Amino acid sequence: MSSPADETRADRLAVSWRMALPLVLFLALAGLFFVGLHSGDPSKLPSALIGKPAPELQLPPLEGLKHDGAQVPGLSAADLKGKGVQIVNFWASWCRPCRDEHPFLKQLTKESKARLVGINYKDETTAARRFLGQLGNPFQTVGVDAKGSAAIEWGVYGMPETFIVGDDGTILYKHVGPIDAKDLETALLPAIRKARGQQ
Repeated sequence: MSSPADETRADRLAVSWRMALPLVLFLALAGLFFVGLHSGDPSKLPSALIGKPAPELQLPPLEGLKHDGAQVPGLSAADLKGKGVQIVNFWASWCRPCRDEHPFLKQLTKESKARLVGINYKDETTAARRFLGQLGNPFQTVGVDAKGSAAIEWGVYGMPETFIVGDDGTILYKHVGPIDAKDLETALLPAIRKARGQQ
C-alpha cells in the first residue's frame, strides 16, 4: 500500500510531465522542420512549368535604361519564341544574391551566346538603373514586374531565379537562387546545350 508521501511525489511527477509535454512536442516538431528545410538543395526545387509554355506576360521597359542611345525594350510572351534558346532571369537591385550572381550571368551569356532576358522584380526604377550602371547590363531586354504578378505566374520563390526557355517558348530548366561558378559549369551551360540538342 502506498503512503501519502508516495502519492504526493507521483502527483508532482505527473504534473511536471504534463507541463513538459508541450515543450517536448514543440522541440520535436521544430527539429523535423529544421531537417526538412535544410535537407535539400533549393536550386533543385521542382517546377510545375518545366515542359510547358512560358506564361503570358506583357511587361513595360525599365524607363531610362538605354543601349547605344535607344531605350532597352520591355518584354512580351512573343519575345520568348523564335529567337533560339533564351535565359530568363528574375532580379532586383535590393537583392544581395543578385549582385553576387551578376558576374556569372555575364559569363553565362558570353559562353553560351544565348539571349539574356531580365525581369526586374518589385524594384525602384532609379535603383535598378544604377545597379545595371554599376555592374554592367548583360540583358538584351528588361521587363518591369512592378506588382510581382509575372513572378507569381512563373512560380518564382524568391530573387534571383533563372529559367532556360526553348526556341518554341517552352520552359526547359529552372534554377532557384544565385548562379555561381559551379552552377554555371554543371547546370546552366549543360541545360543550354541540351536545349539546343548538343548534349
